[in-house]
Amino acid sequence: MKSTNYSEKVLDHFRNPRNVGVIEDPDGYGKVGNPVCGDLMEMFIKVGKNDKGEDIIDDIKFRTFGCGSAVSTSSMVTEMAKGKTLDDAYKITRQDVADELDGLPPIKMHCSNLAADALQAAIRNYRDGTKPEVEVMTSCQIDIKVILGVDEFLGKGVYKEAQDLTEFKNKRVLILDSGDESLELALNLTEYTGRVIVVTSAKEIPGNTELRSKLKHSDVKIIQQSELLEIKGETDEVEKVVIHDFDEDENYELFIDAVIILDERQPKLD
Repeated sequence: MKSTNYSEKVLDHFRNPRNVGVIEDPDGYGKVGNPVCGDLMEMFIKVGKNDKGEDIIDDIKFRTFGCGSAVSTSSMVTEMAKGKTLDDAYKITRQDVADELDGLPPIKMHCSNLAADALQAAIRNYRDGTKPEVEVMTSCQIDIKVILGVDEFLGKGVYKEAQDLTEFKNKRVLILDSGDESLELALNLTEYTGRVIVVTSAKEIPGNTELRSKLKHSDVKIIQQSELLEIKGETDEVEKVVIHDFDEDENYELFIDAVIILDERQPKLD
């Protein structure tokens, strides 16, 4: 793993990962896979009690098959979770892990930063008796690509944030999948419009287990194995987008009123 874009903490956890291994007969087990990049993480926990009688993580180990960032985030989350109550450990987010590592390259935030998901899956397995091997599919874009039209239509149908959801009432809204926040936004938007589309590079419904379940039973349309190439329209408003279908290897257009890109990875053209 090249050190150019990685913090010293990331490199340290990659070179000297903590809590690597398998717990035989664990109290909780979580398994998270990325369908695009191929990263796979397994998290094992042993649960005990603290002085207050609360469930805590007595022991935790991981096994990761993937890139250096996947190893580093897995190692870090075990250090963050060990000794914590299950409630507190469950609240650990991907951003928390990245912050503890003094940051990750943007692409790795979405491709390989899945350790918090694996930990949550292990806790759910212990608490709810969910299926021992929980596959949490998440999105990833292998290459950072320029989406044409973003700067041209920013504020004219393209949004980098969405605070007032009433703006999108009865509109055709397309959301670029950039992680769980974007998926939660898509679900919330269904209260204001019945035409919400999520474009994702993933082969299956993206998001953590809870989000995937909600999306399956929602009115959100998921366009899988695809990417957003271009936003088109008149000078003052968005009219349509160009989508590339990886499976069919072809482009097609969709008529859209608004495009939401929460993803900060989108580079600017000079």
